[in-house]
Amino acid sequence: MPRTVLLAEDDRAIRHALERALTLEGYRVTAVADGVEALAQAHRGRPDVLVLDVMMPGLDGLQVCRALRAEGDGTPILMLTALVETADRIAGLDAGADDYVVKPFDVEEVFARLRALLRRTDRTEAEGAGTVTAGEVPAGGEDPSGPGPERGEADGRYLEAAGLRMDPSARRAWRGERELELTRTEFELLELLVRNAGIVLDHSTIYDRIWGYDFGPGSKNLAVYVGYLRRKLDQPDAPQLIQTVRGVGYVLREG
Repeated sequence: MPRTVLLAEDDRAIRHALERALTLEGYRVTAVADGVEALAQAHRGRPDVLVLDVMMPGLDGLQVCRALRAEGDGTPILMLTALVETADRIAGLDAGADDYVVKPFDVEEVFARLRALLRRTDRTEAEGAGTVTAGEVPAGGEDPSGPGPERGEADGRYLEAAGLRMDPSARRAWRGERELELTRTEFELLELLVRNAGIVLDHSTIYDRIWGYDFGPGSKNLAVYVGYLRRKLDQPDAPQLIQTVRGVGYVLREG
């Protein structure tokens, strides 16, 4: 069955061009011109993925995203934005978006990000069913049939490292006694770091594991997510848990 995409974009030229490109790529596309119709279509039939323009009449993309997340709808959402400031991108992530593309964009980048979002959704569903997709290795990089627990795993349920505790099956995380409110991407990024606590992960490895695609040295996508994750993790007078190794990547360690 073809994957279904709900596309909401008020610019007619962009909407028609992207709808045609997605259709040629093999997606079944429902395209609308505003946020009100996007929310109505999402309620009529859950698509596999949503592509939402940030700036739309009526309800904007951020409001649609917040409304769906408040309803418990975890459908992956890719935001299209002409806003290039980091704070604007963070607003989208805070609303519950999984990823974003900055206008003007290359349609191949949109395709790559959609493939990555759908792979992550498939992986999450497979893990929830107690299976692993053929040929796929979990975030810790170890074969589930191999001996011993994952790195930092205290028992069969929780991961623990640097004062953090995670329950991957329930997708919950805590620092100390404080539960963290994380988006899908933030949770998967933190899980990857916790499973590899003390190990420096380079940018390309993180991009490949989390997004399934390395967007190159000019991309700020990872830096934005790390920065926002730090805001949720870090505490006053406490060491920063996610540390930058300049020119290489990031590592989770305390002190």
